[in-house]
Amino acid sequence: MQHQSVHVEEKPYKYKECDKAFITIGQLKRHRKIHTGEKPYKCTECDKAFVTNGELKQHLKIHTGEKPYKCTECDKAFVTNGDLKRHLKIHTGERPYKCTECDKSFITNKDLKRHHIIHTGEKPYKCTECDKAFKTNGLLKQHQKFHTGEKPYKCTECDKAFVINGELKQHQKFHTGEKPYKCTECDKSFITNGALKLHQKIHTGEKPHQCTECDKAFIRKSRLKEHQKFHTGEKPYQCTECDKAFIRKSRLKEHQTIHTGEMPFQCTECDKAFIRKSRLKEHQTIHTGEMPFQCTECDKAFIRESYLLEHQKFHTGWKPYQCTECDKAFISNGGLTKHQKIHTGEKPYKCAECEKAFIRKAHLMLHQKLHTGERPYTCTECDKAFITNGNLQQHQKIHTGERPYKCTECDKAFITNKDLKRHHIVHTGEKPYKCEKAFIRKAHLMLHQKFHTG
Repeated sequence: MQHQSVHVEEKPYKYKECDKAFITIGQLKRHRKIHTGEKPYKCTECDKAFVTNGELKQHLKIHTGEKPYKCTECDKAFVTNGDLKRHLKIHTGERPYKCTECDKSFITNKDLKRHHIIHTGEKPYKCTECDKAFKTNGLLKQHQKFHTGEKPYKCTECDKAFVINGELKQHQKFHTGEKPYKCTECDKSFITNGALKLHQKIHTGEKPHQCTECDKAFIRKSRLKEHQKFHTGEKPYQCTECDKAFIRKSRLKEHQTIHTGEMPFQCTECDKAFIRKSRLKEHQTIHTGEMPFQCTECDKAFIRESYLLEHQKFHTGWKPYQCTECDKAFISNGGLTKHQKIHTGEKPYKCAECEKAFIRKAHLMLHQKLHTGERPYTCTECDKAFITNGNLQQHQKIHTGERPYKCTECDKAFITNKDLKRHHIVHTGEKPYKCEKAFIRKAHLMLHQKFHTG
């Protein structure tokens, strides 16, 4: 009689708390436990509990590793027959559950219901600890582990642990070196499909996340959120050793290595070590000579993409950052901040070997090479070596005969723009270096001053 009710669709047992009805009283009793929260069947291996004994039996197979239902098309096996049936639809291509809002279809009704929330925008699962809400109960449970600190999925290769098994599986690819997702535009490959999709936006130029405060746009939403903190001034990550604070947690961790002296990223070619892996990669291009970021307007190339983007502003002439003390303007806020130290006289970077101090840390580091005698940039044409790559590139123009900076008043040309500016004073008659006499060049003034000092 019970079986026949399946064919006539008779469901005489209705639950008063919701609109569901059931064929048997046993089904009704099991369903009632969902509302009461009763889970009498407890796993002896872990802390999970279940409404029915059947669910517990299925769950126990996770601990025993038993997967009796095997796919005949591939080598996968499953804990339940239901899981196998769902999997088989991948091979047959069957997707019987179709969305009425768009052209997508799904293998299971559960997948369709989960997808439908995208159209409704509904997030029915709310966190009791914070104001976040989620589309699925599974996402809520994952999120709640951030509050409890629970990370049950541990890596056997290192000491890292993760909230969800999917994160652990992705992490393990770092140890195996597996990168199955390959870009069709370049030779890069990635651990996850999500990382590949983000990378492909570099080729398409797509930056869907636009800042409402300025004209900047970003490939990732997370990068936009970080950027917006520049406008709000928010720096939630505070150093416990000093008064510095940071927008990103990763920047705080890098900063803290200044206090500990830790430099975990060691160059295999020389004895230099770095706080960041990205800085090590940039440094290694000194040894390889690689400059992957090429300007399309001129022949310059750069180690970092950010350097290229800054350089390209020279071609557009755009200098949005204006000094309030003088008429100078700058491409970046960092350039303006450094310039303003000229007006304040601030030189926070002091040399430990002599009494000199500098506005920029980079200038101090260059200066320190005078004390160490380090000249890592060597000319391949002669035996000269230089402190900076820029000085080497200027020097190499002596061998090539290249003089790109041409005077508009006469037919002379120069290796550097600085030399051209110095020469141009000959035409203007300007003598900016003054004592009781005035001189075209600073070097001439310094020679003259020696007559006063004896």
